[in-house]
Amino acid sequence: MPVADPEIVEAQLAYGDRVVAVEPGGVEIIPDGERHGSALQLLWTWSSPNMEFATIAVGLLGVLYWGLTFWETAVAIVLGTALGALAQGLLSTWGPKSGLCQMVLSRSGFGFLGNILPAGLNAITAGVGWFAVNSISGALALHALWHSLPKGLALLIVVAAQLIVAYFGHNLVHVFERYAFPVLGVVLVLACIIVLWKSHPGMPAMKTGAPPTIGGFLLMLGASFGYAAGWNPYASDYSRYLKPETPQRSVAVWSALGVFWSCVLLEVAGAAVVTAGGSQVDPSSFTHLLPSLLAKLALLAICLGAIAANVLNIYSGSMSFMSLGIKLPTRTARAAVSVVLALIGLAVAFKGLHNAGQDYENFLLVIAYWIAPWLGVVFTDRVLQRSGDVSLRAQNVRYANWAGPIAMLVGMAVSIWLFSNQTKYVGPIPKHHPAVGDLTFEAGFLISAALYYVLYRLLKPAAVPA
Repeated sequence: MPVADPEIVEAQLAYGDRVVAVEPGGVEIIPDGERHGSALQLLWTWSSPNMEFATIAVGLLGVLYWGLTFWETAVAIVLGTALGALAQGLLSTWGPKSGLCQMVLSRSGFGFLGNILPAGLNAITAGVGWFAVNSISGALALHALWHSLPKGLALLIVVAAQLIVAYFGHNLVHVFERYAFPVLGVVLVLACIIVLWKSHPGMPAMKTGAPPTIGGFLLMLGASFGYAAGWNPYASDYSRYLKPETPQRSVAVWSALGVFWSCVLLEVAGAAVVTAGGSQVDPSSFTHLLPSLLAKLALLAICLGAIAANVLNIYSGSMSFMSLGIKLPTRTARAAVSVVLALIGLAVAFKGLHNAGQDYENFLLVIAYWIAPWLGVVFTDRVLQRSGDVSLRAQNVRYANWAGPIAMLVGMAVSIWLFSNQTKYVGPIPKHHPAVGDLTFEAGFLISAALYYVLYRLLKPAAVPA
């Protein structure tokens, strides 16, 4: 078992439940003396970040781009979100017992060096990709509210707010999400009810240039799964401070429910927007259906929701970067990494500020392309190694398990090559059989899980001494 840095442990114990204090350390195990909070807090921690326009935009895609009816889109949203939320609940239960963040726990299936693959992908996806997407969403909402405010300045304001909360770390993140929750809930739930009331669910599908119905359905399924599962590599980051005896069922239920209800409600409302006349992936498509005062409140809520989402993206992006094993000499290393990732994400956001449609569609599918194979490995590893102590494997820098990275890479390569349905690359199966749509995430999960099972048996990773 690795020896913890006494200085870091002392700082962590002093951190406790203080809110206006910079969280010390990085990806070290959380000492028992610092454990606090309740499983219920995971409900708003995973609800608030989804209450933004990026979630609404997922539902727009099915009707606007893939030629589905409202009801076909809604069914795909429910199924895809349920799969991502289920994984979120299961992964969240690993935090209280281990006291470790998700990408450190991932080392059990990938080994210390092999884990560079998923941790590196998540640092880029969360700290740069998602950060840019949500920053654009918040900036567009702020600009729509105050047209005299330039989009670039609106983006800077949103990014500054996100960075301040993420810089302080775990405790302020949870408090921010808790107080954002009732505001976002009241405003956006009311807005969604009105949009659904004004919609025309029976409207015929817009089939011009769209794939066959089953193909569009599978694309929508992949996008909604990718959106919900985008939180999976963060799951235990926000449950690791809970006491080890916290009931696992409570952790799983509140985490899964937070992701599921918020994503389904707003994504279904997004599909309804198109049936009510919306034709652009822009906050105004949603808010123009609302009464004037509520429309303004909704824009503010969309901006607040974008901040709530990116607070988690910056925080977990920095945790993923630190789990790569790069030695950083300061107690505030996590906070410093957050600043660097935010600046990179800001540069990406500036470039994409005027293009929020098809790029978003591709981004959602690409997320599912790598997260599904990663899930296949970590869940299969947990079944195979259920009798061992995952925290010992996860913290040992000499632990090697090459079955994980090999299985994930093969799963990604084969599934993307055969099934990808992107604007820049269409695999041979959807190219010749458009009704297949996009089965990349399903194939990637199954291939990686099966291959990991076989390779683990063949390579037999060495046991980690206590």
